[in-house]
Amino acid sequence: MPTAQRPSWWGGVLPTVILPLGVAAILAGGTGFARLHQTGARPLDLLAVVLVAIGPIVLVVRRRHPPATLAVAVLALIAYLAFGYPFGPIFVASLVALFSAIAAGHRVAAYSIAGVGLAALAIVFLVRYPGDEAALTGLALWLSVLTALSLAAEGWRMRGERVAQARAARAEIERRRGSEERLRIAQELHDVLGHHVSLINVQAGVALYLMDDDPEQARTALTAIKQSSKDLLREMRATLGVLRGVDEAPPHHPVPGLGRLDALVADTRAAGLPVEVEVVGASRELPPSVDLAAYRIVQEALTNTRRHAGPARAEVRVTYDESELTVQVDDTGSGSSDGGSVVQGNGIPGMRERARALGGSLTAGPHPDGGYRVLAHLPVSPIGWSS
Repeated sequence: MPTAQRPSWWGGVLPTVILPLGVAAILAGGTGFARLHQTGARPLDLLAVVLVAIGPIVLVVRRRHPPATLAVAVLALIAYLAFGYPFGPIFVASLVALFSAIAAGHRVAAYSIAGVGLAALAIVFLVRYPGDEAALTGLALWLSVLTALSLAAEGWRMRGERVAQARAARAEIERRRGSEERLRIAQELHDVLGHHVSLINVQAGVALYLMDDDPEQARTALTAIKQSSKDLLREMRATLGVLRGVDEAPPHHPVPGLGRLDALVADTRAAGLPVEVEVVGASRELPPSVDLAAYRIVQEALTNTRRHAGPARAEVRVTYDESELTVQVDDTGSGSSDGGSVVQGNGIPGMRERARALGGSLTAGPHPDGGYRVLAHLPVSPIGWSS
């Protein structure tokens, strides 16, 4: 196969030419030997040389035109034997052409040409050697050889089909992995941009409103904008680095998880949304995929609350069970926390997809007592999980 060290013709032109040259050498040597030992045969002349040479020559195009190659090789074989020239390895070219045609999938054409050729050979033998039992034995031997060769070619063809199917399956898996990775990165970008840009927008409004009346509070808002934009750039750089495939070293910053929940809540409070947090059960280390999904779900739910719930407060409850992590985000707003997100973007569907990818579930909708609730159940593997 072509490699960086071998020229491209190694896997193309070279094998195409080597086999015909080998067959030509066998035919030349074998026919010359037969001429010396078959004294009753017709002497070799220019026509015999042409008929012997036709087989190896047409084998050069056997990959592009398998049935035509087989037909020409068989015609040359029949003509050579019909003229009574010394019987040598003249049949080798036809056998190679038959194998190539069957292996390439041209089964009907190959078997049809082989059947017609075998019938023509039987007629030639019966006409030239009437009543000769050796001729009948030779035909039986020909039939056995053709049968064995056909079985070998069929096995080679099926092997090639299995290899092609496996290659196509691998290509489909790679394509699907690429699509899943693009969707994952798109979801990350959506969540990161939605959260930080929303915070920047709120804080910018506060800064503008208080610029003249309360410069110190405006300065605090601008400081929050600076920090949020810094976090945004950091997460964007990490995500885009993965997209470009240039980040081969581990990231310098930890993957977002529930360990950063306090910072997330602090940012949300600074943006004007009161948030209470409750943790039920003993917190523990989670699989990175579950930890990231839980963090992003809380982040997106709080972002949607700020955008769509109007004046409200939010409550975040994280429950650690033996085999499950439950994340619940409630708000007391009068608006729909998912209205804009569902219509315009991937907020709620993105959260739901994160949960489903882990084998969990997520529901989101108005709460019977008012407000809006996002509830996610994320399976947590026991000790020994893998990321």
